[in-house]
Amino acid sequence: MVALVIAEHDNVALKGSTHHTISAALQCAGEVHVLVAGSNCAAVAAQAAQIAGVAKVLVADGAPFADGLAENVAEQIIAIAEGYSHILAPATAYGKNILPRVAARLDVAQISEITKVDGPDTFERPIYAGNAIATVQSRDKIKVITVRATGFEAASATGGAAATQTLSAVADSGKSVFVSREVAKLDRPELTAAKVIVSGGRGLGSAENFKVLEPLADRLGAAMGASRAAVDAGYVPNDWQVGQTGKIVAPTLYIAVGISGAIQHLAGMKDSKTIVAINKDPEAPIFAVADYGIVGDLFDIVPELVKALG
Repeated sequence: MVALVIAEHDNVALKGSTHHTISAALQCAGEVHVLVAGSNCAAVAAQAAQIAGVAKVLVADGAPFADGLAENVAEQIIAIAEGYSHILAPATAYGKNILPRVAARLDVAQISEITKVDGPDTFERPIYAGNAIATVQSRDKIKVITVRATGFEAASATGGAAATQTLSAVADSGKSVFVSREVAKLDRPELTAAKVIVSGGRGLGSAENFKVLEPLADRLGAAMGASRAAVDAGYVPNDWQVGQTGKIVAPTLYIAVGISGAIQHLAGMKDSKTIVAINKDPEAPIFAVADYGIVGDLFDIVPELVKALG
């Protein structure tokens, strides 16, 4: 069996989600290939070739892939799908946009957001906001799978020496046109890639009060996140949201401040290695998943933590 991983990238560098997806692919099949579909993406192909466990890198370099349009990338995947037992992509906006199209064209059922591989045809995925785990078995000839990165360790970025094969890029499908892109500029680490995250909830009370978390995040070199309640209240931007309908994260350290711990939020961060919760309500659900809990007024505790960190 041979698995194909669809690389997520920006034509310059691979996204970290690709490394996690390769780890999942290695558990599915004995050989793993990586498809890099982009424009002037030689640097990305070189990075993919160095990942441990990758046997071959397929490069489709052409103008139709410059902006990652799902319709065009899907056409390229369909063109080479025959012969692969598994086709995998990260369960990110990129992968979720492409693979459903591929599954439909191949007339197979997509298996979404797997967190564990039990066998070549059997996978585990969370359901009911992570409160239950479904075991799914597929009899399809080609398994089309999106991978939740938090469920798998990242494959090593070095140690590989994969062969590189150049593919003929498919023609532009003409089904969509790239218009524009607005890229958020961050002074902090990107949320889904951060090793430390400081998140705030409705308990902070206002957008202005969120500033109390900034010195703590600065000391820890952390990204900042938020619960849906805080986002819905307009305290912080949408791209800070952690949870089932936001971003799924699993940092080394997650500090939840003023977050009660609704099911939807827990689904997005409970795989964090160490969870610290600060809340004035000792019965808050967040304490059920926290490794360390502090009951008290966050406006007193957070400054004390900052002082203790020097």
